[in-house]
Amino acid sequence: MLRIKKLSDVLGKNVYTSDGDYFGQIEEVNLVDNKIDGWRIKVGSGFMNLLGGARGVIIPQQFVKAIGDIFIVNKSSLPLREESMEMNASEEVDLN
Repeated sequence: MLRIKKLSDVLGKNVYTSDGDYFGQIEEVNLVDNKIDGWRIKVGSGFMNLLGGARGVIIPQQFVKAIGDIFIVNKSSLPLREESMEMNASEEVDLN
């Protein structure tokens, strides 16, 4: 059954990754044509280093797996710094 929540009830909720790691808290919602486009999340200290020191990140709505007492986002959708560094290193190797 689909439950409808007010956006004001969702702000401040804790956000966890699909692996169960604490990611942060919902700060703001981005609306486009009265539809949810994305969520601005204040990143917790555990992920701040992985995001290059960023204090917040915008997650598109399509990567949100569940909204209830907590938010669950797909971990593979997060722009983690380690992944981008590995991708850059592999691209450099391919060019040589």
